Amino acid sequence: MKLTFWGATRQVTGSMYLLELDDEYKILIDCGTNMERDIDYSQPVTNKAFFPFEASQVNLVLLTHAHIDHSGNIPMLYREGYEGQVLCTSPTAELAGLLLQDAANLHLKKIKQAEGDSKKKKKKMDRLLVKGDLYLQKDVEDSMSNFVTIQFNHRFRVSDTAWVTFIPAGHLLGAAHIILEVKEGDKTKKICFSGDIGRKNYPLHIDPSDEIPEVDYLLCETTYGARLHEDKISPEDALGDVIKRTCIDMPGRLIIPAFSVGRTQALLYTLNKLYSERGFQPIKVFSDSPLAYASTKVYQKNLKQLNKEAQDFQSENDTLFDFENLQYIQSEKSSKAISNYGEPCIIISASGMISGGRVEQHIAANINNAYCTILLVGYASEGTLGWRLMNGQKTLRIKDVEHTVLANVEKIDVFSGHGDQNDLINFVKKQSKEKLKKVFLIHGEVDSMEAFKEVLEKDGYSGIEIPEAGQIFEL
Repeated sequence: MKLTFWGATRQVTGSMYLLELDDEYKILIDCGTNMERDIDYSQPVTNKAFFPFEASQVNLVLLTHAHIDHSGNIPMLYREGYEGQVLCTSPTAELAGLLLQDAANLHLKKIKQAEGDSKKKKKKMDRLLVKGDLYLQKDVEDSMSNFVTIQFNHRFRVSDTAWVTFIPAGHLLGAAHIILEVKEGDKTKKICFSGDIGRKNYPLHIDPSDEIPEVDYLLCETTYGARLHEDKISPEDALGDVIKRTCIDMPGRLIIPAFSVGRTQALLYTLNKLYSERGFQPIKVFSDSPLAYASTKVYQKNLKQLNKEAQDFQSENDTLFDFENLQYIQSEKSSKAISNYGEPCIIISASGMISGGRVEQHIAANINNAYCTILLVGYASEGTLGWRLMNGQKTLRIKDVEHTVLANVEKIDVFSGHGDQNDLINFVKKQSKEKLKKVFLIHGEVDSMEAFKEVLEKDGYSGIEIPEAGQIFEL
């Protein structure tokens, strides 16, 4: 069989790997949006296929988790002729449906903004058409009708010669490592696709499983391959300290850019614990993301898929997320009105990297406010507004307006959903150095991959590859 690396190669986003078995059965593992895709907008609009392979020839899709950089191009796969199923866990299917619907709504909004006869509008429309991934609501509905859910740790036969098992990865509600067993003649080969590896003791999420079987080939993400988490205190202590200094000791405003799925729920749960267990006065909290509101309901519904601490908290308090002075914001009009709220408050809004979304308007409206703190709580890709703030940039250009950064900028990493270098090493160490034939490093920046490769080699692992896009390996 052969494995082709089509995404998250020498970069973080766009996870997509095509496994072709000897009997020509083709399995696509993840089908994510490439947020770092280089697009030549000078090229004319063509009917060129979106994928570098024939979508109609794929037999099955396996999805590690719902985040858009792993799931975001599934509707495009169906538009280009794919007719098979998508296998994943039940929470992943629910969250992926919400994320894909949100993406489709954003596509529709961009199309409407580009409609018109002016040169500027036509240019904008041409750029959208060249980019290509403009699936809409109907495409999402067609895709979701083909999702089939599989329980964790259940070995499931997908073809005459292949079996799949989803193992808890801890990164997100429903997130999984995927184990594929493929029979070739009288031999069985095992491959593990890590997905995104979570960290232990994260708010809400179960810990990554320690029950990873020994495999022949391992694909390991490297988002934090060169880094260790800095904060050694609890999420309550870390967040509580910032709130006290920003909103209690002085009448300030705290803005937290956070992904709508996963990160926002961890923050709301931690705020609930601060108010219910530590006597914090209930400061006004605005959760400004319709997607976060819908995702929070999925988390509440899937209580049994969360960790024991969260289940115990639910038993004692009847809710994980609702608390006094929490307000979910739905409309854009209400979102803009938050700027007129004069009392101390906390605004949690997407996107987490400050790369689009409502949080941009909150940053723009408050970046000159010395009584405002912008709290960065997760990974931000190079070049995003979040990355620029994290690296101390003194001015920011937001929607063609240059702003001087007068607000306080702080960062904590206790809410990062990715395991750090030590967690990744422990994940790899579950494998036998003698049995493991190859380790493929994916889903990370090049420096991170190279640093992690060096660590593994010093520890005695060999056959470590850093694939390029389109590179094929015979397994």
